[in-house]
Amino acid sequence: MEVEPKTGVSFPAKLPDGKQLCATGLRRRKLLALGINIYAFGMYVDIDARLKEILKAKLGEAAERPCKELYEAVIDGDVGIVVRLVIVFKGLTMSMVRKNFDEGLGGSLKKLTGGQKNEELIKKVMAAAKDGTKLPPGSVIEITRLPGHVLQAKVKDELMSKVESELLCRAYFHMYLGDDPFDKEAKESFGRTLVSSLSAP
Repeated sequence: MEVEPKTGVSFPAKLPDGKQLCATGLRRRKLLALGINIYAFGMYVDIDARLKEILKAKLGEAAERPCKELYEAVIDGDVGIVVRLVIVFKGLTMSMVRKNFDEGLGGSLKKLTGGQKNEELIKKVMAAAKDGTKLPPGSVIEITRLPGHVLQAKVKDELMSKVESELLCRAYFHMYLGDDPFDKEAKESFGRTLVSSLSAP
């Protein structure tokens, strides 16, 4: 287990399907000029031969440190990745999560499309979630990129959606690994883990 230091939330080093934990981080929001901790997150990746091939094709054999090209390879590639969100904010409801999700993902889509938010695409992700659903601290949301650029959303182990969209996948992981990430330290830790994996047998 690895503990996210700011919240004390624990994340398993490996998921049942073999994806490895590459970084933990914290999502904060400003509320009335105060920084509020919303959720801790862990980023998991399939560190396999295919991922190494993708990274080496982009970076060459001798990547020594994380770089923009590495993050772009993960954001844009059909790479198996999971972001596990563990709620830490008391009183959170599904409607609040959906609003936060729509704002963050909408902003990310605008960056990638030159200003188009594409609201219909965003709404598909949490379409099945009920606004009144309470998410007490410890509740888990998992967002996964499946093969073929399919973005899957689960809330408390319940499947919410599977949306096939390369753009949506890129926009979601851009929030964590792009130019203005939710947690810069988590992004850098993720990059270091992948760089070290390239030299592993």
